[in-house]
Amino acid sequence: MHRAAAVAGIVAVSAIHATARQATFSSKVEVVRVDVLVTDGGKPVSGLQPGDFEIRDDGVLQTVDLVASEKIPLNVILALDSSGSVSGERLDDLQKASRALLERLNPRDKAALLTFSHAISLRMKLTSDIGRVRDALNGAAPSGGTALVDATYAAMQLEAADGGRNLLIVFSDGLDTASWLDPERVIASARRSEVVVYSATSREAEDSRFLEDLTETTGGGLVKIASTKDLSAAFLRILDEFRNRYLVSYSPAGVSTSGWHRLQVRLKGRRGTVKARAGYQAGS
Repeated sequence: MHRAAAVAGIVAVSAIHATARQATFSSKVEVVRVDVLVTDGGKPVSGLQPGDFEIRDDGVLQTVDLVASEKIPLNVILALDSSGSVSGERLDDLQKASRALLERLNPRDKAALLTFSHAISLRMKLTSDIGRVRDALNGAAPSGGTALVDATYAAMQLEAADGGRNLLIVFSDGLDTASWLDPERVIASARRSEVVVYSATSREAEDSRFLEDLTETTGGGLVKIASTKDLSAAFLRILDEFRNRYLVSYSPAGVSTSGWHRLQVRLKGRRGTVKARAGYQAGS
């Protein structure tokens, strides 16, 4: 019964967006976009230009065409655990943190809300009407198990191909008890996506391995909190960090038009720590 509910949720979310969402990479990759975080001493580095970056695609040096940052609108997707363990004060803390994040969005940004227990519910598709997303937070009644892997896959399908930067924030506090999708298949799907995944989870959560692999694959990050009272600070820290990232693009040259491409992103002639996705999947 639980599995059927999760499947129905994934199918419904995918169907809503099947016509609007195009595959990120076709058989011929024309432009690759890489979301890059550059820090020095833990603080974001600003003012970088194309000439400051070195990108190698499968070992082949590429020419960076464009570097953009905070002026590009964000598409923020919230995937929130609404299983039976997230109730009472935990639910209040989660809703408070989500509202705080939504309040920080700019007028051109969009947001979406998906909740999950053993079933997956799309509360609000991507919209610039942030008030509607905020109102949708009140609709979740915690119950049932946790389909974390399935919900993450469904949430990734909400990314928009509108030129914005796609950020997925996943919160879960427990063990996945209801998913039917294979975690490795979901991570493989993330390789075809431009979404950057961040996750906030409790320190005692037993399912952090999947989230660790997913966030590393997409170039995001995993934040472990001691209590849901720390969620507001965690969500705002994730948003601030994402805003300070660069969107670096290039037109692939001298590489295959299919298969997995390993990416290496470095700085030239200056100090800094670089975080970016491990690579991308080209071809059908």
